[in-house]
Amino acid sequence: MALNGMEIYKLLPKKNCKECGFPTCLAFAMKLAQGNVEAEKCPYMSEEAKAKLSEATAPPMRTVKFGAKDFEYSLGGETVLFRHEKTFVNRPRFAVMFSDTMSPEEVEGKIKNINAVNYTRISEEMYVEIAAFRCESQDKDAFVSLIQKVTDSCPKVVPMIITENTEIAAAALNVCADRGPILFGANEQNYETMVNLARDKKLLLGVTAAGKEKLYELVERIQNADYKELLLDAGSRSLKNAFDDIVNIRRTALLSGDRTFGYPTVAFVCDMAQDKMMQLACASLFIEKYASIIVLSDIDYSLALPLFALRQNIFTDPQRPMRIEQGIYKVGDANEESPLLVTVDFALTYFIVSGEVERSKVPSWILIPDAGGYSVLTAWAAGKFNGKSIAKAVKDFEVENKLKTRELIIPGKVAVLKSDIEDELPGWKVVVGTEEAASLTNFLRNYKQAVS
Repeated sequence: MALNGMEIYKLLPKKNCKECGFPTCLAFAMKLAQGNVEAEKCPYMSEEAKAKLSEATAPPMRTVKFGAKDFEYSLGGETVLFRHEKTFVNRPRFAVMFSDTMSPEEVEGKIKNINAVNYTRISEEMYVEIAAFRCESQDKDAFVSLIQKVTDSCPKVVPMIITENTEIAAAALNVCADRGPILFGANEQNYETMVNLARDKKLLLGVTAAGKEKLYELVERIQNADYKELLLDAGSRSLKNAFDDIVNIRRTALLSGDRTFGYPTVAFVCDMAQDKMMQLACASLFIEKYASIIVLSDIDYSLALPLFALRQNIFTDPQRPMRIEQGIYKVGDANEESPLLVTVDFALTYFIVSGEVERSKVPSWILIPDAGGYSVLTAWAAGKFNGKSIAKAVKDFEVENKLKTRELIIPGKVAVLKSDIEDELPGWKVVVGTEEAASLTNFLRNYKQAVS
């Protein structure tokens, strides 16, 4: 249960030392109650008090981790139902399902698809994070061999071991424990052994039951066994029921403050639909409401591009615009004679402009200065996109060493910057481009002919 400011104050040493950054212990306690500061800021608090405060001030949904080293991920930790209330914290992760009854050709095909889907969008590398392994044959050796093959072939994936057989689960963990796998399959019959396996290797444990009521009771038992690194599944494999379960689990945790359901959830989209596009639709729904792991039958670019883009758009701070890293970008086989365009670092603007440049088939360079992450007119009005910022980018990214041309094409909507840029960049000619990105294709083709 959450503590108020006065209850927290009673746990503090009451030194008023100001080392926490606040004038008094009471002021610190009030900020701590509001969630605006961490308990560790107090250097004199007892470990017992810290433990009590940590539990009391933790989010109603627990943050759990899986994976290892460069491929460790966090799930859960959410505090709101809707993105406009507060930024969502930990984005969902995608898994591709494997089974030990699949043919070698099918396994190879999925491995190839996982490795093929790897690209960067707005400075974030996009790839499949999880390979889920379902043991259907109950053949321990075949199951372990499948896990070994896929993890050797897909170095970035974290294994998710799906079995209710504790002996098979233990054997599977022996070949991939160093990758921080998810152990999935704790139920009413095996949960004690599964908890011991997960506790021994400090793993995220997937808990499943036939319905929310039985899941709630099972989670209570596991919590009483003092294990709280959990991933929940209410067992439904129909879209409607799974959606209802996941939404109700989230609402129970966040609105009622019931930490028995305060854990992330998994959606087995691979069992809800066979058609690829229907899986895409289901996965899109669970990105928004509220699965933390989404398991697909397979993946390719037709699935990855919309799913990764939707996830990235939702799991960003709505108050902070998505930005492209500043620099000079090459489009096509641009060389030292190719035209140079400049635009802002707002991600949407960059993708629209670069897309039109690609359509023109004119190899070009695009220079991105620091424009505050705003659109062209907004950045100009805010004083972020001006002659000084553009000239600084030209110098910082050594544009003059990359191009022989000394012409810079600017957006038509900020034609007023032409003289300012030429003042800041002696020897350069500024060309006023189009007002709309859609007109860039013809503009660049005509520009190329004019300078040829």
